[in-house]
Amino acid sequence: MLSNKRIQELELVMEFEKVEECFKEVSSWIENVGRKRLKETINLDDSLEMLLQAQKQFREFDLIASEYCRRGQEALKKTDRWEDFSSVDVHSYRVKLQSYKDQLEEFCTQLDENRHRICETVRLYEFFDKVRQGICCTEKGVKS
Repeated sequence: MLSNKRIQELELVMEFEKVEECFKEVSSWIENVGRKRLKETINLDDSLEMLLQAQKQFREFDLIASEYCRRGQEALKKTDRWEDFSSVDVHSYRVKLQSYKDQLEEFCTQLDENRHRICETVRLYEFFDKVRQGICCTEKGVKS
């Protein structure tokens, strides 16, 4: 039984090395591109036109970022069975895995929050724009 368990652990280590390539690519993209682009969306412009432009740019980025999130999550699913192993040899790999998982979850959460914030901000600006237009039309009607 110990021999079989050891063989399974070695298979997991070999599998981790394959999956780690994907994690490294996703992690590198998050650190070098994703986080920077998310920071750019913190300060949104004050006009509806500029906000709509920022939303369009964010949507393009969101497609790419969502693909990286999906790839990272798929790679994580391949390592689900690691939870059953507790040997010292596998522990260091589990620590790396947890680090990748935390980074991915944080980024995907921030992406979702920014997507929601931009959408709600656009809706709010569109509402205020309609109200402003309604007030202008009402003022013109009263002056006439």
